[in-house]
Amino acid sequence: MTESSANKLLNGDACHRTANGRKASKNGFVKNHCLFQQPHKYRRPREKNQNVTHNSSLYKKPFSESFEETPLLVAVLTYMGYGILTIFGYLRDFLRHWNIEKCHVARERDEQKDFVPLYQDFENFYTRNLYMRIRDNWNRPICSVPGAKMDLVERVSHDYNWTFEHTGKVVKDVINMGSYNYLGFAENTGTCADAAIEATQAYGVGVGSTRCEMGNLDIHEEMEQLVARFLGVESSMAFGMGFATNSMNIPALTGKGCLILSDELNHASLVLGARLSASTIRVFKHNNMQSLEKLLRDAIVHGQPRTHRPWKKILIVVEGIYSMEGSIVRLPEIIALKKRYKAYLYLDEAHSIGALGPNGRGVVDYFGLDPKDVDIMMGTFTKSFGAAGGYIGGKKELIDYLRRHSHSALYATSMSPPVAQQIITSMKIIMGEDGTTLGADRLRQLSENTTYFRRKLREMGFIIYGNDDSPVVPMMLYMPAKIGAFGREMLKRNIGTVVVGFPATPIIESRARFCVSAAHTRETLNTALEAISEVGDLLQLKYSRREQPLPSLGWMSEESLLQD
Repeated sequence: MTESSANKLLNGDACHRTANGRKASKNGFVKNHCLFQQPHKYRRPREKNQNVTHNSSLYKKPFSESFEETPLLVAVLTYMGYGILTIFGYLRDFLRHWNIEKCHVARERDEQKDFVPLYQDFENFYTRNLYMRIRDNWNRPICSVPGAKMDLVERVSHDYNWTFEHTGKVVKDVINMGSYNYLGFAENTGTCADAAIEATQAYGVGVGSTRCEMGNLDIHEEMEQLVARFLGVESSMAFGMGFATNSMNIPALTGKGCLILSDELNHASLVLGARLSASTIRVFKHNNMQSLEKLLRDAIVHGQPRTHRPWKKILIVVEGIYSMEGSIVRLPEIIALKKRYKAYLYLDEAHSIGALGPNGRGVVDYFGLDPKDVDIMMGTFTKSFGAAGGYIGGKKELIDYLRRHSHSALYATSMSPPVAQQIITSMKIIMGEDGTTLGADRLRQLSENTTYFRRKLREMGFIIYGNDDSPVVPMMLYMPAKIGAFGREMLKRNIGTVVVGFPATPIIESRARFCVSAAHTRETLNTALEAISEVGDLLQLKYSRREQPLPSLGWMSEESLLQD
Protein backbone atom coordinates (compact mmCIF):
# COMPACT_ATOMS: atom_id res chain seq x y z
CA MET A 1 0.00 0.00 0.00
CA THR A 2 1.36 3.40 -0.93
CA GLU A 3 2.16 6.11 1.57
CA SER A 4 -0.54 8.37 0.17
CA SER A 5 -3.21 5.75 0.66
CA ALA A 6 -1.97 5.08 4.16
CA ASN A 7 -2.34 8.76 5.01
CA LYS A 8 -6.02 8.56 4.17
CA LEU A 9 -6.76 6.20 7.03
CA LEU A 10 -8.63 7.75 9.89
CA ASN A 11 -8.24 7.61 13.65
CA GLY A 12 -5.08 5.54 13.56
CA ASP A 13 -6.62 2.81 11.40
CA ALA A 14 -4.58 0.00 9.92
CA CYS A 15 -5.30 -1.89 6.70
CA HIS A 16 -5.47 -5.66 6.60
CA ARG A 17 -6.39 -8.06 3.86
CA THR A 18 -9.77 -9.65 4.33
CA ALA A 19 -10.06 -12.94 6.12
CA ASN A 20 -12.71 -15.31 7.41
CA GLY A 21 -14.76 -14.91 4.27
CA ARG A 22 -15.32 -11.18 4.82
CA LYS A 23 -15.80 -9.19 1.63
CA ALA A 24 -13.21 -6.55 0.95
CA SER A 25 -14.03 -2.98 0.10
CA LYS A 26 -13.44 -1.70 -3.40
CA ASN A 27 -9.68 -1.44 -2.90
CA GLY A 28 -9.32 -4.96 -1.53
CA PHE A 29 -8.93 -3.87 2.07
CA VAL A 30 -11.13 -3.34 5.09
CA LYS A 31 -10.36 -0.67 7.65
CA ASN A 32 -9.95 -1.73 11.26
CA HIS A 33 -9.93 0.76 14.10
CA CYS A 34 -9.24 -0.40 17.60
CA LEU A 35 -9.14 0.80 21.15
CA PHE A 36 -7.29 -1.64 23.38
CA GLN A 37 -6.43 -3.61 20.20
CA GLN A 38 -10.06 -4.57 19.60
CA PRO A 39 -10.45 -4.59 15.80
CA HIS A 40 -13.51 -3.30 14.04
CA LYS A 41 -14.31 -1.83 10.68
CA TYR A 42 -15.03 1.84 10.17
CA ARG A 43 -16.83 3.13 7.12
CA ARG A 44 -17.23 6.73 6.16
CA PRO A 45 -15.77 7.75 2.80
CA ARG A 46 -16.30 11.44 3.59
CA GLU A 47 -14.19 11.06 6.73
CA LYS A 48 -11.15 9.38 5.21
CA ASN A 49 -9.00 12.46 5.64
CA GLN A 50 -9.33 12.43 9.41
CA ASN A 51 -6.10 11.81 11.21
CA VAL A 52 -6.97 11.57 14.89
CA THR A 53 -5.61 9.03 17.35
CA HIS A 54 -8.18 8.51 20.08
CA ASN A 55 -6.95 8.63 23.66
CA SER A 56 -7.51 5.06 24.79
CA SER A 57 -6.59 6.01 28.36
CA LEU A 58 -10.01 7.64 28.67
CA TYR A 59 -11.75 4.29 28.16
CA LYS A 60 -12.09 1.66 30.85
CA LYS A 61 -13.35 -1.02 28.44
CA PRO A 62 -12.95 -1.87 24.74
CA PHE A 63 -14.96 0.39 22.45
CA SER A 64 -15.79 -1.41 19.22
CA GLU A 65 -17.95 -0.09 16.38
CA SER A 66 -18.44 -1.33 12.83
CA PHE A 67 -19.23 0.76 9.74
CA GLU A 68 -18.25 -1.28 6.72
CA GLU A 69 -17.74 0.65 3.51
CA THR A 70 -20.46 0.25 0.89
CA PRO A 71 -19.21 -2.11 -1.85
CA LEU A 72 -18.58 -0.14 -5.03
CA LEU A 73 -20.76 -2.34 -7.24
CA VAL A 74 -23.64 -2.15 -4.77
CA ALA A 75 -23.35 1.64 -4.62
CA VAL A 76 -23.40 1.92 -8.43
CA LEU A 77 -26.42 -0.38 -8.73
CA THR A 78 -28.21 1.55 -5.98
CA TYR A 79 -27.75 4.84 -7.80
CA MET A 80 -28.92 3.16 -11.00
CA GLY A 81 -32.00 1.86 -9.22
CA TYR A 82 -32.96 5.33 -7.99
CA GLY A 83 -32.22 6.69 -11.46
CA ILE A 84 -34.58 4.19 -13.12
CA LEU A 85 -37.29 4.92 -10.57
CA THR A 86 -36.89 8.66 -11.12
CA ILE A 87 -37.22 8.27 -14.90
CA PHE A 88 -40.36 6.18 -14.47
CA GLY A 89 -41.65 8.78 -12.03
CA TYR A 90 -41.34 11.60 -14.55
CA LEU A 91 -43.03 9.40 -17.14
CA ARG A 92 -45.96 8.75 -14.83
CA ASP A 93 -46.20 12.44 -13.97
CA PHE A 94 -46.42 13.18 -17.69
CA LEU A 95 -49.28 10.68 -18.01
CA ARG A 96 -51.04 12.23 -15.01
CA HIS A 97 -50.64 15.73 -16.42
CA TRP A 98 -52.55 14.72 -19.53
CA ASN A 99 -55.14 12.77 -17.53
CA ILE A 100 -54.04 9.50 -19.11
CA GLU A 101 -53.46 8.17 -15.59
CA LYS A 102 -55.48 9.05 -12.51
CA CYS A 103 -53.75 11.39 -10.07
CA HIS A 104 -54.29 10.59 -6.37
CA VAL A 105 -52.21 13.34 -4.78
CA ALA A 106 -53.20 16.79 -3.58
CA ARG A 107 -52.81 19.38 -6.35
CA GLU A 108 -53.19 23.12 -6.71
CA ARG A 109 -56.53 24.25 -8.08
CA ASP A 110 -56.52 25.66 -11.58
CA GLU A 111 -57.43 29.14 -10.34
CA GLN A 112 -54.31 29.07 -8.10
CA LYS A 113 -51.86 28.00 -10.77
CA ASP A 114 -50.16 31.43 -10.72
CA PHE A 115 -49.74 31.35 -6.92
CA VAL A 116 -46.62 30.20 -5.08
CA PRO A 117 -47.01 26.38 -4.81
CA LEU A 118 -48.35 25.18 -1.47
CA TYR A 119 -46.70 21.77 -1.89
CA GLN A 120 -42.97 21.25 -2.37
CA ASP A 121 -42.46 19.83 -5.83
CA PHE A 122 -39.61 17.38 -5.22
CA GLU A 123 -41.02 16.15 -1.91
CA ASN A 124 -44.31 15.41 -3.65
CA PHE A 125 -42.48 13.78 -6.54
CA TYR A 126 -40.53 11.51 -4.20
CA THR A 127 -43.64 10.65 -2.19
CA ARG A 128 -45.89 9.73 -5.09
CA ASN A 129 -43.32 7.93 -7.24
CA LEU A 130 -40.91 6.24 -4.84
CA TYR A 131 -42.29 6.17 -1.31
CA MET A 132 -45.77 5.15 -2.47
CA ARG A 133 -44.42 1.92 -3.97
CA ILE A 134 -43.35 0.64 -0.57
CA ARG A 135 -45.76 2.55 1.68
CA ASP A 136 -47.31 -0.72 2.86
CA ASN A 137 -44.22 -1.30 5.03
CA TRP A 138 -45.09 1.60 7.35
CA ASN A 139 -47.96 2.65 9.59
CA ARG A 140 -49.12 -0.92 10.06
CA PRO A 141 -51.82 -0.93 12.78
CA ILE A 142 -51.27 -3.29 15.72
CA CYS A 143 -53.94 -4.44 18.16
CA SER A 144 -51.93 -5.75 21.10
CA VAL A 145 -49.16 -4.83 23.49
CA PRO A 146 -45.93 -4.19 21.52
CA GLY A 147 -44.01 -6.81 23.47
CA ALA A 148 -41.79 -9.60 22.21
CA LYS A 149 -44.72 -10.64 20.03
CA MET A 150 -47.65 -8.61 18.77
CA ASP A 151 -50.83 -8.86 16.70
CA LEU A 152 -51.16 -6.93 13.45
CA VAL A 153 -54.36 -5.83 11.77
CA GLU A 154 -54.33 -7.17 8.22
CA ARG A 155 -54.87 -4.60 5.49
CA VAL A 156 -54.87 -4.57 1.69
CA SER A 157 -54.60 -1.95 -1.01
CA HIS A 158 -56.40 -2.04 -4.37
CA ASP A 159 -54.84 1.14 -5.75
CA TYR A 160 -51.11 0.49 -5.35
CA ASN A 161 -50.74 1.73 -1.75
CA TRP A 162 -52.61 5.03 -2.15
CA THR A 163 -55.31 3.83 0.23
CA PHE A 164 -55.71 0.80 2.50
CA GLU A 165 -58.68 -1.11 3.83
CA HIS A 166 -58.79 -3.59 6.68
CA THR A 167 -59.78 -7.15 5.91
CA GLY A 168 -61.09 -7.83 9.43
CA LYS A 169 -58.39 -10.45 10.03
CA VAL A 170 -55.61 -10.29 12.62
CA VAL A 171 -52.11 -11.66 12.09
CA LYS A 172 -51.29 -13.29 15.42
CA ASP A 173 -47.96 -13.65 17.25
CA VAL A 174 -45.77 -11.55 14.95
CA ILE A 175 -42.26 -11.42 16.42
CA ASN A 176 -41.61 -7.76 17.22
CA MET A 177 -38.13 -6.70 16.10
CA GLY A 178 -38.97 -3.03 15.66
CA SER A 179 -40.20 -1.54 18.95
CA TYR A 180 -37.91 0.25 21.41
CA ASN A 181 -39.05 -2.08 24.17
CA TYR A 182 -35.48 -2.63 25.35
CA LEU A 183 -36.23 -3.97 28.84
CA GLY A 184 -39.59 -5.55 28.08
CA PHE A 185 -41.69 -3.21 30.24
CA ALA A 186 -44.24 -2.69 27.45
CA GLU A 187 -46.65 -5.22 28.89
CA ASN A 188 -50.26 -5.34 30.11
CA THR A 189 -49.67 -7.74 32.98
CA GLY A 190 -47.31 -7.75 35.92
CA THR A 191 -46.20 -5.28 38.57
CA CYS A 192 -46.07 -2.20 36.33
CA ALA A 193 -49.51 -2.77 34.83
CA ASP A 194 -51.07 -3.39 38.24
CA ALA A 195 -49.52 -0.20 39.64
CA ALA A 196 -50.73 1.82 36.64
CA ILE A 197 -54.28 0.51 37.16
CA GLU A 198 -54.17 1.58 40.81
CA ALA A 199 -52.94 5.04 39.81
CA THR A 200 -55.76 5.34 37.28
CA GLN A 201 -58.31 4.49 39.95
CA ALA A 202 -56.78 7.03 42.35
CA TYR A 203 -56.01 9.95 40.00
CA GLY A 204 -57.87 9.25 36.76
CA VAL A 205 -56.26 9.30 33.33
CA GLY A 206 -55.97 13.01 32.55
CA VAL A 207 -54.86 15.98 34.61
CA GLY A 208 -56.42 18.82 32.62
CA SER A 209 -53.92 21.48 33.60
CA THR A 210 -50.27 22.51 33.47
CA ARG A 211 -47.78 21.90 36.26
CA CYS A 212 -47.68 25.56 37.25
CA GLU A 213 -51.46 25.70 37.70
CA MET A 214 -53.52 22.75 38.98
CA GLY A 215 -51.69 19.88 37.36
CA ASN A 216 -48.83 19.28 39.79
CA LEU A 217 -49.58 16.00 41.58
CA ASP A 218 -47.66 14.32 44.37
CA ILE A 219 -46.96 11.43 41.98
CA HIS A 220 -45.10 13.87 39.69
CA GLU A 221 -42.94 15.06 42.59
CA GLU A 222 -42.17 11.47 43.58
CA MET A 223 -41.25 10.56 40.00
CA GLU A 224 -38.85 13.50 39.58
CA GLN A 225 -37.08 12.78 42.86
CA LEU A 226 -36.68 9.14 41.81
CA VAL A 227 -35.33 10.12 38.38
CA ALA A 228 -32.74 12.44 39.97
CA ARG A 229 -31.63 9.66 42.30
CA PHE A 230 -31.50 7.16 39.43
CA LEU A 231 -29.33 9.48 37.32
CA GLY A 232 -27.13 10.59 40.21
CA VAL A 233 -27.88 14.29 39.74
CA GLU A 234 -29.19 17.00 42.07
CA SER A 235 -32.59 17.50 40.49
CA SER A 236 -34.74 16.55 37.51
CA MET A 237 -37.86 17.62 35.69
CA ALA A 238 -40.29 15.47 33.67
CA PHE A 239 -42.26 16.39 30.56
CA GLY A 240 -45.24 14.74 28.89
CA MET A 241 -43.60 14.37 25.47
CA GLY A 242 -40.08 13.23 24.63
CA PHE A 243 -39.85 15.20 21.37
CA ALA A 244 -40.92 18.41 23.12
CA THR A 245 -38.36 17.82 25.86
CA ASN A 246 -35.66 18.62 23.30
CA SER A 247 -37.43 21.03 20.99
CA MET A 248 -38.87 23.21 23.77
CA ASN A 249 -35.99 23.20 26.27
CA ILE A 250 -32.98 23.91 24.07
CA PRO A 251 -34.48 27.34 23.18
CA ALA A 252 -34.73 28.05 26.92
CA LEU A 253 -31.04 27.27 27.40
CA THR A 254 -29.45 29.08 24.47
CA GLY A 255 -30.31 32.06 22.30
CA LYS A 256 -28.84 34.75 20.11
CA GLY A 257 -25.10 35.07 20.61
CA CYS A 258 -24.75 31.41 21.63
CA LEU A 259 -23.15 28.61 19.62
CA ILE A 260 -24.52 25.07 19.33
CA LEU A 261 -22.16 22.34 18.11
CA SER A 262 -24.35 19.48 16.92
CA ASP A 263 -23.47 15.97 15.76
CA GLU A 264 -24.49 15.52 12.13
CA LEU A 265 -26.69 12.52 13.01
CA ASN A 266 -28.61 14.11 15.88
CA HIS A 267 -32.35 13.45 16.12
CA ALA A 268 -34.88 15.80 14.50
CA SER A 269 -36.04 17.02 17.93
CA LEU A 270 -32.53 18.25 18.71
CA VAL A 271 -32.24 19.89 15.30
CA LEU A 272 -35.59 21.63 15.71
CA GLY A 273 -34.76 22.81 19.22
CA ALA A 274 -31.45 24.23 18.03
CA ARG A 275 -33.15 26.09 15.18
CA LEU A 276 -35.88 27.49 17.43
CA SER A 277 -33.25 28.82 19.84
CA ALA A 278 -31.95 31.37 17.27
CA SER A 279 -28.43 30.27 18.20
CA THR A 280 -25.69 29.84 15.64
CA ILE A 281 -25.47 26.16 14.69
CA ARG A 282 -22.39 24.36 13.47
CA VAL A 283 -22.34 20.66 12.69
CA PHE A 284 -19.45 18.29 13.33
CA LYS A 285 -18.93 14.90 11.74
CA HIS A 286 -20.49 11.98 13.55
CA ASN A 287 -18.48 10.89 16.60
CA ASN A 288 -15.45 12.65 15.12
CA MET A 289 -13.42 14.29 17.86
CA GLN A 290 -11.06 16.01 15.42
CA SER A 291 -14.00 17.73 13.72
CA LEU A 292 -15.49 18.77 17.08
CA GLU A 293 -12.20 20.09 18.45
CA LYS A 294 -11.59 22.13 15.30
CA LEU A 295 -14.99 23.80 15.70
CA LEU A 296 -14.31 24.48 19.37
CA ARG A 297 -10.93 26.06 18.61
CA ASP A 298 -12.33 28.18 15.81
CA ALA A 299 -15.19 29.31 18.03
CA ILE A 300 -12.84 30.45 20.76
CA VAL A 301 -10.26 32.03 18.47
CA HIS A 302 -12.61 33.86 16.08
CA GLY A 303 -15.69 34.39 18.26
CA GLN A 304 -18.95 35.54 16.74
CA PRO A 305 -19.18 36.42 13.03
CA ARG A 306 -18.50 40.04 12.09
CA THR A 307 -18.11 41.34 15.66
CA HIS A 308 -15.66 38.61 16.81
CA ARG A 309 -16.98 39.02 20.31
CA PRO A 310 -16.80 35.88 22.52
CA TRP A 311 -19.75 33.52 22.35
CA LYS A 312 -22.11 33.80 25.32
CA LYS A 313 -22.31 30.00 25.55
CA ILE A 314 -20.98 27.07 23.59
CA LEU A 315 -23.24 24.02 23.85
CA ILE A 316 -22.21 20.59 22.55
CA VAL A 317 -25.26 18.49 21.67
CA VAL A 318 -24.94 14.71 21.26
CA GLU A 319 -26.95 11.51 21.71
CA GLY A 320 -26.15 8.42 23.77
CA ILE A 321 -27.13 5.87 21.10
CA TYR A 322 -27.81 7.05 17.57
CA SER A 323 -30.99 5.27 16.54
CA MET A 324 -30.22 5.02 12.81
CA GLU A 325 -26.56 4.04 13.10
CA GLY A 326 -26.59 1.96 16.27
CA SER A 327 -23.44 3.77 17.39
CA ILE A 328 -22.59 4.98 20.90
CA VAL A 329 -21.26 8.46 21.57
CA ARG A 330 -17.58 8.74 22.45
CA LEU A 331 -18.52 10.38 25.72
CA PRO A 332 -15.15 10.23 27.53
CA GLU A 333 -13.49 12.16 24.72
CA ILE A 334 -16.32 14.67 24.43
CA ILE A 335 -16.20 15.37 28.17
CA ALA A 336 -12.43 15.86 27.93
CA LEU A 337 -12.91 18.38 25.10
CA LYS A 338 -15.76 20.08 26.93
CA LYS A 339 -13.59 20.61 29.99
CA ARG A 340 -10.60 21.75 27.98
CA TYR A 341 -12.52 24.42 26.08
CA LYS A 342 -14.98 25.38 28.86
CA ALA A 343 -18.10 24.41 26.89
CA TYR A 344 -21.41 22.95 28.06
CA LEU A 345 -22.64 19.46 27.20
CA TYR A 346 -26.22 18.43 26.35
CA LEU A 347 -26.62 14.63 26.29
CA ASP A 348 -29.74 13.04 24.80
CA GLU A 349 -30.11 9.55 26.28
CA ALA A 350 -33.41 8.64 24.64
CA HIS A 351 -32.15 5.25 23.46
CA SER A 352 -29.35 4.65 25.95
CA ILE A 353 -31.07 5.22 29.31
CA GLY A 354 -32.08 1.82 30.66
CA ALA A 355 -30.43 0.04 27.76
CA LEU A 356 -26.74 0.61 28.57
CA GLY A 357 -24.54 0.33 31.60
CA PRO A 358 -24.25 -2.30 34.34
CA ASN A 359 -26.98 -0.48 36.30
CA GLY A 360 -29.06 0.59 33.31
CA ARG A 361 -28.25 4.26 33.86
CA GLY A 362 -27.27 4.98 30.30
CA VAL A 363 -24.11 5.90 28.51
CA VAL A 364 -22.61 7.68 31.55
CA ASP A 365 -22.93 4.46 33.52
CA TYR A 366 -21.68 2.47 30.50
CA PHE A 367 -18.37 4.37 30.49
CA GLY A 368 -18.16 4.61 34.28
CA LEU A 369 -18.17 8.42 34.25
CA ASP A 370 -19.35 11.00 36.77
CA PRO A 371 -22.86 12.33 35.98
CA LYS A 372 -21.75 15.76 37.17
CA ASP A 373 -19.51 16.03 34.10
CA VAL A 374 -22.63 16.24 31.92
CA ASP A 375 -24.34 19.62 32.28
CA ILE A 376 -27.74 18.68 30.85
CA MET A 377 -28.84 15.05 30.96
CA MET A 378 -31.90 14.46 28.81
CA GLY A 379 -33.74 11.22 28.20
CA THR A 380 -37.14 9.72 27.44
CA PHE A 381 -39.43 7.27 29.19
CA THR A 382 -40.87 5.98 25.92
CA LYS A 383 -38.41 3.16 25.36
CA SER A 384 -36.75 1.28 28.20
CA PHE A 385 -39.48 2.23 30.68
CA GLY A 386 -42.45 1.36 28.46
CA ALA A 387 -44.14 4.69 29.19
CA ALA A 388 -44.22 8.17 27.62
CA GLY A 389 -42.59 11.56 28.07
CA GLY A 390 -39.08 12.76 28.78
CA TYR A 391 -36.88 14.29 31.47
CA ILE A 392 -33.99 16.67 32.00
CA GLY A 393 -31.59 16.19 34.89
CA GLY A 394 -28.76 18.30 36.24
CA LYS A 395 -27.98 20.84 38.90
CA LYS A 396 -30.82 22.25 40.96
CA GLU A 397 -30.22 25.74 39.58
CA LEU A 398 -30.66 24.44 36.03
CA ILE A 399 -33.94 22.66 36.79
CA ASP A 400 -35.34 25.64 38.71
CA TYR A 401 -34.51 27.84 35.72
CA LEU A 402 -36.30 25.50 33.30
CA ARG A 403 -39.40 25.39 35.48
CA ARG A 404 -39.72 29.15 34.97
CA HIS A 405 -38.59 29.48 31.35
CA SER A 406 -39.37 26.24 29.46
CA HIS A 407 -42.39 26.44 27.17
CA SER A 408 -42.94 22.72 27.69
CA ALA A 409 -43.15 23.28 31.44
CA LEU A 410 -45.35 26.37 31.35
CA TYR A 411 -47.84 25.56 28.61
CA ALA A 412 -48.01 21.77 28.24
CA THR A 413 -50.47 19.61 30.17
CA SER A 414 -49.00 17.50 32.96
CA MET A 415 -48.04 13.90 32.46
CA SER A 416 -50.87 11.40 32.84
CA PRO A 417 -50.84 9.81 36.36
CA PRO A 418 -50.84 6.14 35.20
CA VAL A 419 -47.91 6.96 32.91
CA ALA A 420 -46.02 8.52 35.82
CA GLN A 421 -46.73 5.43 37.92
CA GLN A 422 -45.45 3.18 35.11
CA ILE A 423 -42.20 5.14 35.16
CA ILE A 424 -41.87 4.96 38.94
CA THR A 425 -42.52 1.22 39.10
CA SER A 426 -40.26 0.26 36.19
CA MET A 427 -37.45 2.50 37.43
CA LYS A 428 -37.60 0.98 40.91
CA ILE A 429 -37.42 -2.48 39.35
CA ILE A 430 -34.31 -1.47 37.39
CA MET A 431 -32.75 -0.04 40.57
CA GLY A 432 -33.64 -3.18 42.52
CA GLU A 433 -35.77 -1.24 45.00
CA ASP A 434 -38.71 -3.59 44.46
CA GLY A 435 -36.88 -6.26 46.48
CA THR A 436 -36.28 -8.54 43.48
CA THR A 437 -33.52 -9.16 40.95
CA LEU A 438 -35.89 -8.71 38.01
CA GLY A 439 -34.25 -5.47 36.92
CA ALA A 440 -30.72 -6.89 36.98
CA ASP A 441 -31.95 -9.99 35.16
CA ARG A 442 -33.50 -7.91 32.39
CA LEU A 443 -30.36 -5.79 32.00
CA ARG A 444 -28.24 -8.93 31.71
CA GLN A 445 -30.70 -10.55 29.29
CA LEU A 446 -30.68 -7.47 27.04
CA SER A 447 -26.88 -7.46 26.94
CA GLU A 448 -26.73 -11.18 26.12
CA ASN A 449 -29.43 -10.89 23.45
CA THR A 450 -27.64 -7.94 21.83
CA THR A 451 -24.30 -9.74 21.69
CA TYR A 452 -25.87 -12.94 20.37
CA PHE A 453 -28.01 -11.25 17.71
CA ARG A 454 -25.18 -9.11 16.36
CA ARG A 455 -22.74 -12.01 16.29
CA LYS A 456 -25.15 -14.26 14.40
CA LEU A 457 -25.90 -11.61 11.77
CA ARG A 458 -22.19 -11.11 11.13
CA GLU A 459 -21.62 -14.84 10.87
CA MET A 460 -24.38 -15.03 8.25
CA GLY A 461 -22.55 -12.47 6.13
CA PHE A 462 -24.74 -9.40 6.59
CA ILE A 463 -23.29 -5.91 6.86
CA ILE A 464 -24.45 -4.38 10.14
CA TYR A 465 -23.62 -1.01 11.64
CA GLY A 466 -22.99 0.28 15.11
CA ASN A 467 -21.43 -0.56 18.43
CA ASP A 468 -21.18 -4.15 19.61
CA ASP A 469 -23.16 -3.24 22.77
CA SER A 470 -25.93 -1.30 21.03
CA PRO A 471 -29.39 -2.95 21.05
CA VAL A 472 -30.18 -0.97 17.89
CA VAL A 473 -28.93 -3.13 15.00
CA PRO A 474 -29.04 -1.61 11.48
CA MET A 475 -28.63 -4.19 8.70
CA MET A 476 -27.77 -2.80 5.28
CA LEU A 477 -30.13 -3.31 2.34
CA TYR A 478 -28.79 -0.58 0.01
CA MET A 479 -31.03 -0.98 -3.05
CA PRO A 480 -34.44 0.75 -3.17
CA ALA A 481 -36.55 -2.21 -4.25
CA LYS A 482 -35.05 -4.37 -1.52
CA ILE A 483 -36.42 -2.00 1.12
CA GLY A 484 -40.01 -2.93 0.39
CA ALA A 485 -39.24 -6.53 -0.51
CA PHE A 486 -37.45 -7.18 2.78
CA GLY A 487 -40.28 -5.80 4.91
CA ARG A 488 -42.92 -7.78 3.01
CA GLU A 489 -40.97 -11.04 3.01
CA MET A 490 -40.28 -10.76 6.74
CA LEU A 491 -43.95 -10.17 7.49
CA LYS A 492 -44.83 -13.27 5.46
CA ARG A 493 -42.65 -15.15 7.95
CA ASN A 494 -44.39 -13.47 10.91
CA ILE A 495 -41.52 -11.10 11.71
CA GLY A 496 -42.25 -7.40 12.18
CA THR A 497 -39.32 -5.19 11.18
CA VAL A 498 -38.61 -1.53 10.43
CA VAL A 499 -37.09 -0.68 7.05
CA VAL A 500 -35.58 2.74 6.40
CA GLY A 501 -34.44 4.49 3.25
CA PHE A 502 -33.72 7.88 1.74
CA PRO A 503 -34.26 10.65 2.89
CA ALA A 504 -34.11 9.23 6.44
CA THR A 505 -30.72 7.70 5.53
CA PRO A 506 -28.09 8.53 2.90
CA ILE A 507 -29.27 7.46 -0.53
CA ILE A 508 -26.92 4.47 -0.76
CA GLU A 509 -27.39 3.33 2.84
CA SER A 510 -30.94 1.99 3.05
CA ARG A 511 -31.31 -0.49 5.89
CA ALA A 512 -33.48 -2.64 8.08
CA ARG A 513 -33.32 -1.68 11.74
CA PHE A 514 -33.76 -4.32 14.42
CA CYS A 515 -34.30 -3.45 18.08
CA VAL A 516 -33.33 -6.18 20.52
CA SER A 517 -35.30 -6.55 23.74
CA ALA A 518 -34.83 -8.32 27.05
CA ALA A 519 -38.28 -9.81 26.38
CA HIS A 520 -36.90 -11.80 23.45
CA THR A 521 -36.05 -15.38 24.30
CA ARG A 522 -33.24 -17.24 22.59
CA GLU A 523 -35.87 -19.27 20.71
CA THR A 524 -37.54 -16.07 19.49
CA LEU A 525 -34.24 -14.62 18.29
CA ASN A 526 -33.34 -17.84 16.50
CA THR A 527 -36.69 -17.83 14.72
CA ALA A 528 -36.10 -14.24 13.62
CA LEU A 529 -32.52 -15.02 12.54
CA GLU A 530 -33.69 -17.96 10.45
CA ALA A 531 -36.21 -15.73 8.69
CA ILE A 532 -33.59 -13.02 8.14
CA SER A 533 -31.18 -15.56 6.67
CA GLU A 534 -33.85 -16.98 4.38
CA VAL A 535 -34.91 -13.54 3.13
CA GLY A 536 -31.26 -12.52 2.85
CA ASP A 537 -30.60 -15.44 0.53
CA LEU A 538 -33.73 -14.66 -1.46
CA LEU A 539 -32.80 -11.00 -1.96
CA GLN A 540 -29.01 -11.54 -2.03
CA LEU A 541 -28.29 -9.31 0.97
CA LYS A 542 -25.24 -11.14 2.32
CA TYR A 543 -22.76 -8.69 0.86
CA SER A 544 -19.98 -9.54 3.30
CA ARG A 545 -19.28 -13.07 1.99
CA ARG A 546 -16.92 -13.55 -0.90
CA GLU A 547 -18.58 -16.73 -2.08
CA GLN A 548 -21.90 -14.95 -2.58
CA PRO A 549 -22.77 -14.10 -6.22
CA LEU A 550 -22.83 -10.51 -7.38
CA PRO A 551 -25.96 -8.69 -6.17
CA SER A 552 -28.85 -8.58 -8.60
CA LEU A 553 -30.27 -5.34 -9.92
CA GLY A 554 -32.67 -4.75 -7.02
CA TRP A 555 -34.74 -2.26 -8.98
CA MET A 556 -35.52 -4.93 -11.60
CA SER A 557 -36.44 -7.66 -9.14
CA GLU A 558 -39.64 -6.03 -7.93
CA GLU A 559 -42.97 -6.12 -9.69
CA SER A 560 -43.60 -2.72 -8.14
CA LEU A 561 -41.50 -1.12 -10.88
CA LEU A 562 -44.60 -0.79 -13.01
CA GLN A 563 -46.90 -0.07 -10.09
CA ASP A 564 -48.04 3.30 -8.85
